[in-house]
Amino acid sequence: MKFLVDAQLPKSLSELLKQFGHDALHTLELPSMNATSDQFIIDLATVEQRIVVSKDADFLESYLISGKPPKLIIVKTGNVSNKILLQLFETNLSTLITMISRSNLVEISTTEIAEHD
Repeated sequence: MKFLVDAQLPKSLSELLKQFGHDALHTLELPSMNATSDQFIIDLATVEQRIVVSKDADFLESYLISGKPPKLIIVKTGNVSNKILLQLFETNLSTLITMISRSNLVEISTTEIAEHD
């Protein structure tokens, strides 16, 4: 799978996804780095068929209004350490992959993972 990890999340999350064999980019790897606009992220994700991974409620709102980005994993963990966030993704990665393969929106928190059509 191909992912695009947004600025509010650590670059180590994209590195974790790479370790598990996925094609992952972090906004720090883009020309405007963490100043990359939401529209650029949406356009890149659409063209390259990437799943946006973000904490940004603007992406959720955009998805709900316009269906863009086409696939979104929204992180609703609140303020947790990077270590806890990475453990959460590592522990639940196969579930996330299964869910995002059949749905376009997946929400992950410290207590649950939910998929939406």
